[in-house]
Amino acid sequence: MEKINTSGRRKTAVARVYLTMDSSATVTVNGRDYTEYFKTPMLQYKIRQAFILTSNEGKYSVKANINGGGITGQAEALRLGISKALCEIDPEYRLILKPQGLLRRDPRMVERKKPGQPGARKKFQFSKR
Repeated sequence: MEKINTSGRRKTAVARVYLTMDSSATVTVNGRDYTEYFKTPMLQYKIRQAFILTSNEGKYSVKANINGGGITGQAEALRLGISKALCEIDPEYRLILKPQGLLRRDPRMVERKKPGQPGARKKFQFSKR
């Protein structure tokens, strides 16, 4: 099996994912193991979620390069990239992953700061006199 190359995005985080069928079944993020890179169990689960739902845990090796964003945005970008790669391998996985929302790119972004205001929505204190 060849290497499958996909990408996932969330907020400003971009993950480039390379998925290969491998007996070692490692997940490497920026040259480190994913359990070392993502410390909390919730983020580690998010990365394994696509494999768990499709019953493929331990069958594929993932090498990912992630830039930008925070740790949660990076984990969700990686999850999207892995889900898209699994759908390239077998289109049947799409029927499992799509209802769970794993193939949707989350469109929520930070709203920009407006001129003459301290933030996106916040206004300076109004003084009547």
